[in-house]
Amino acid sequence: MELTGRLLIGKKSVAIANAEIRAINPATGELLEPAYYSGGIAEVNQACELATQASIEFRNTSLEERAVFLETVAEEIIAIGDPLIERTMLETGLPRARIEGERGRTCGQLRLFASVVRAGEWLDLRIDPAMPDRQPLPRPDLRLQNIALGPVAVFGASNFPLAFSVAGGDTASAFAAGCPVVVKAHSAHPGTSEMVGRAIQSAVAKCGLAEGVFSLLYGSGNELGQALVSDSRIKAVGFTGSRSGGLALMNIAQSRKQPIPVYAEMSSINPVFLLPQALQARSTELGEGFIASLAMGAGQFCTNPGLVIAVGGKALEDFLTTATKAINNVAAQTMLTPGIHQAYQQGVSALANNQTVESKGYGISSDQPNGCQAGLFITTAEDFLKDEALRDEVFGSTSLVVECKDIEQMLLVATELEGQLTATLQMDDADLEVATALLPTLEEKAGRVMVNGWPTGVEVCHAMVHGGPFPATSDSRSTSVGSGAIQRFLRPVCYQNLPQVLLPKNLRDDNLNATSHLLDGKRIN
Repeated sequence: MELTGRLLIGKKSVAIANAEIRAINPATGELLEPAYYSGGIAEVNQACELATQASIEFRNTSLEERAVFLETVAEEIIAIGDPLIERTMLETGLPRARIEGERGRTCGQLRLFASVVRAGEWLDLRIDPAMPDRQPLPRPDLRLQNIALGPVAVFGASNFPLAFSVAGGDTASAFAAGCPVVVKAHSAHPGTSEMVGRAIQSAVAKCGLAEGVFSLLYGSGNELGQALVSDSRIKAVGFTGSRSGGLALMNIAQSRKQPIPVYAEMSSINPVFLLPQALQARSTELGEGFIASLAMGAGQFCTNPGLVIAVGGKALEDFLTTATKAINNVAAQTMLTPGIHQAYQQGVSALANNQTVESKGYGISSDQPNGCQAGLFITTAEDFLKDEALRDEVFGSTSLVVECKDIEQMLLVATELEGQLTATLQMDDADLEVATALLPTLEEKAGRVMVNGWPTGVEVCHAMVHGGPFPATSDSRSTSVGSGAIQRFLRPVCYQNLPQVLLPKNLRDDNLNATSHLLDGKRIN
């Protein structure tokens, strides 16, 4: 597939001559061809207008038509073949196996949402039949279903160029809900974005959908993103990125004449609690597993274990000895962008220069561009509780161990944490009492609580929650991974006393048995 550097607005490929965007190979510092150019207000207007024109028609496609569209997008991505893998590797510095796995995840979640759409449970159909003879007042015929919010703006993420980008989870779940999508490509991987964007564009055409179902825009700086979120035709936003970026979009969305929801995944340090008996019995195993999770992918995962909390003593010393030895052998890995690498170095420097923090070890350094040298630090619970800066996310292979005096202090640290995507308990059966005491707090602090695992790795399935209280996400009631993600882009509508011909097809009497529904409060099918 030849890259053009053009925006994709509906079915058109649009060439403009604004500010230039160039992908950089982070492993070499090489500028990659071709040049891409920032869209402006005119391009945002075109994309949003086409999305609005397509919105009602797309919302009213049959469940089968929409499911086939999602599957067709997956097929078109696979059909690109090796050129997609090679370009993504060039733009990210990530290895082939990681990109191939991410492509599989991207297509898998598109197919998952196709199955979700076909099942129809997300419609949440409810029928309360009329009761004309009820006393003292009759009841009207009332029927409910969820409908699509309307056009959605999706921001591509830096750390997942496929699975959280142009055809990633936000786009897939919005399509599944029946929402047209306008994507702002991440400037770090414009070529990858164009390839996937053309795959979606092809799927839209093959399925005979209105062209405004999908558009892809590029923009350097913040202007295009701000214009997109400000546009009154956009009805919701999906974002994965920094806390500052997410907050900026939230402020814009809430300042509009008609505020809209922003589903932003922003910041998480994913605390791991090493409970006493597990630490006593498995200190070496835990130390090795922790560093393996921390160093994976240069730590560029939103679920990276950036905080470890344990009670001091010989078992913790043994854990630290193992972890330090392991981290000293971690080779520097290329980070995704120069900007991410610079921010990582600043975060590590802030820990190293903090008088209450002790450095335990570093990974192998590298003279190559944008290499991530892993780091391990320790502080006391007292100092951690006093200094909120120690709770800041360092996006990369660096973690902070918090040494507590006792279980009571460990519980206090848990209480003072911000909202998180994950919280992990490393425990044995003898730790059950401590785990029971911690669990209610962790339920309040995290979207996913796990036992005897490591937080890196997010299964795309029905039960997954990839979300959490602020600042992990902007809306703790939602998830950006798993079939529950569709709920972000829906709203309920109640239809009272409508004749059958005016009702949505799924709520008509002759079609009710096709989909699970509540009839007078009782589940049918």
